[in-house]
Amino acid sequence: MNDNPILLDVRSLRKEFGENRVLCGVTTQIRKGDVIAVVGPSGCGKSTFLRCLNLLEQPTGGEIYLEGNLINRIDPALHEETAPYVTESRKRRTKQEKAEEAARRSEARKRAAESAEGKAALATERKAERARLREAAEDRREKKKKLKAAMKTLEAVYPKNDVNAMRQKMGMVFQQFNLFPHMTALQNVAYAPTRLKKSVKAEAETRARELLRKVGLEEKADAYPASLSGGQQQRIAIVRALAMQPDVMLFDEPTSALDPEMVGEVLNVMTELAKEGMTMVVVTHEMSFAEKVANRVIFIDEGRIAEDEPPEEFFANPKNERLKEFLSKVL
Repeated sequence: MNDNPILLDVRSLRKEFGENRVLCGVTTQIRKGDVIAVVGPSGCGKSTFLRCLNLLEQPTGGEIYLEGNLINRIDPALHEETAPYVTESRKRRTKQEKAEEAARRSEARKRAAESAEGKAALATERKAERARLREAAEDRREKKKKLKAAMKTLEAVYPKNDVNAMRQKMGMVFQQFNLFPHMTALQNVAYAPTRLKKSVKAEAETRARELLRKVGLEEKADAYPASLSGGQQQRIAIVRALAMQPDVMLFDEPTSALDPEMVGEVLNVMTELAKEGMTMVVVTHEMSFAEKVANRVIFIDEGRIAEDEPPEEFFANPKNERLKEFLSKVL
């Protein structure tokens, strides 16, 4: 059992895309030094969970605390205190509504041109329209006042945060590497620390060379991504994240885009990081990594955590029927 301090505290995390509920109240804690493997069938919400932790996806509900600080701020349109006013403020007339309004006005002008009675009717209609517009403007002003008051209340519960500062504490490694193709390996690794003024250029490049040496790629420092294998690119992506000296590393299926012979070299780097005490959350289909390296394995099914156990218990004595079925297919 890991009794280290809690780095990430996730409470009732929800994420919806329209009518599609992807995460349905995920609650878990990630402690310093944890190596957590997140597994489950495709489409169960694993990657969305990871992206919500880093706020690459804005959660629909729930709370995420990083080192005790609330980092996510709920969209006010989804909050009961502000939803009616935000929804109203976002309404826009459709093209059809605008066309119908233009046609109606055109017809009124034609009637007015035909007779004195038509002119009188048009004048009356315009007067009524001005009154309606004044009433609508007053209604908008009132709703803005209510929205401002509601947002002030909401701000006390969900304060604004510096998302970039938060992300510096959470390194992210993606499936597709996402290296800058016009930069060398060295430049890719040194870019963020220099850009965010965590290091001067010379210091950042020295640190980048040390990290490349750590993963056996120092000789590739001046190579561009296109000339590197997938495994080499992913190792560079890992040390690029490490260059920011994060408190926790998030891996979103880091080996899924690799040829089988390249998987091992990336997993070896991740295993070494785990031995050094790096806190890691790894969405993966590599069951051997989950069994041998992780200290916890989380099974997500239909947007919920169905099981969360140490690997020896998770694989030898699964309790959830859906997990039993899943393991029978992947092991």
